[in-house]
This record gives sequence, C-alpha cells and structure tokens, in this order.
Amino acid sequence: MHCLFCRADSAGSHSREHIIPESLGNTTLVLPAGVVCDRCNNYFSREVEKPFLESAAIAFLRFRQRIPSKRGLIPPMCGVLKPRFPAIVRMRLKGPTIGDVYLPPEAIDHLLAENGGELIFPAEAPLPTGSVVSRFLAKAALEKMAQRVISHAGGVDYLANEPQLDSIRSHARRGSQPHWPVNVRRIYGENRRWIDSKGAEVQVLHESDILKTETNEYYYILALFGLEFAINFGGAEIDGYRYWLSHHGMVSPLYYGKNEHGDLR
Repeated sequence: MHCLFCRADSAGSHSREHIIPESLGNTTLVLPAGVVCDRCNNYFSREVEKPFLESAAIAFLRFRQRIPSKRGLIPPMCGVLKPRFPAIVRMRLKGPTIGDVYLPPEAIDHLLAENGGELIFPAEAPLPTGSVVSRFLAKAALEKMAQRVISHAGGVDYLANEPQLDSIRSHARRGSQPHWPVNVRRIYGENRRWIDSKGAEVQVLHESDILKTETNEYYYILALFGLEFAINFGGAEIDGYRYWLSHHGMVSPLYYGKNEHGDLR
C-alpha cells in the first residue's frame, strides 16, 4: 500500500487517520493504518488540523459544545469584564468546578469597588476562511474519497496515483495554492436536535458526502454542527457549486434527493 498523499510505501505505518479530528467529536470516520503514512499523519495533525481547530470560529464552536482535545482540554474563551478588562474563561470536564475565569488584578479591584460586574462574550466568531480552511478540507476530501474505495482492491493506490487529484493533494500537503476558494454557510443551528428511529433526541456532530454535479465536477461537502463547507476536488474554483445550489433550491447536497442526513456519522 502507498500513502494517499506522499505515495511512499506505507505498509509499515501504524497510525490510524481520523478524517475529521477527534477534537471535533469524531470517533467513526477513521481510516486504517497505511492509508495515510505515519509521517503524513503527524504532519497533518500539526500543520493542518491544529491551525483549523484553533481558528476563532472553530475554537468558539468547541467551547460552546464542550468538545475536548485529545488531552481532555476545552479551548478557552476570551471575553470582557465591563467596562474594558480582558477575561479568559476555561471550562472543565472533570474536577470539583465546572471552570474558572482569569481576570487581571485591576479587574479584581474593579469588582470589589463596584460590588460586582458583567462579563461579555462574543455572540459568534467570523466564519473561517483562507488556506487554513481549504487545506483542512482538501485533506478531508481525499480521505473521504479513500473511505469510499477502501473495500476495493487497489482502490487507495489508484487514488494515490491519480493525476487529476494531484492539485488538491499538493494543496493539502503544501498549501500550494495561495487562494483555493471554499463555500461556507450555515444550514442549521449548531444545537438543533432530531428524533431518531428510537424516538430519542440526537445532535448531529458531523456529516459528509461527495457531490457530482451535472457538469461532472466533484465537490466534497462537510457539515460540522450545521456549518457546511464545500471544496472542489478538481481545482481552485467554487462557482460550479454555487451554480448547483442556485439551481437546486439552495438545499444542501447532504439532503437533496435523500432522506435527512444522507451520509451521517
């Protein structure tokens, strides 16, 4: 077997690859060892996934949803103690307290003098953009495709050697395109619940699919807590996806012509 990204012999690799990081709640979308070699696995964790997880919108999402890292830590949230003092709130999953608030000494003096105060936090963070997002999506897109073909003999090696995927492969590995556009939009609220077949309320953490348009373009579609991302497998353009949306009632490909949650994990 050869690595999906660098094409090196990966038969001796030991690391399983999470298509979506565990720090976003993923325990099911996992590729077996060897699909991505240990070296690429470590590189993507450090240089691609970490910047995405630490981007403002995603860190804010993880804070609100209390999603811990591998080390069991929830990202802190920055706010303001009126009128102008910075504040940092940390939440805990274990221990005698649910969290703590860091305030500078002058803020403590203010609280004592005013007999209280008001903490303010941002209602939302800007939607993520730029190469931090597009490289993360490029990595996840190729891995999603590998998941589709892994049961077929030679399927992953075929993808590793497919020249039409070299552009998105290079962008995932090296950030080769200074601007690889993605489409980002919210398709439902992050706290929305559905009723499953057993009548229980469930929250959808992530869902994904691959869209083939009528013009034979392929797009990877990923939703994280209702925040939908789309990237083109074939090149650095997104107009084809927006055209598809405009001609399909702006319905997400995750649902268009399917039962709700077409490829739910």
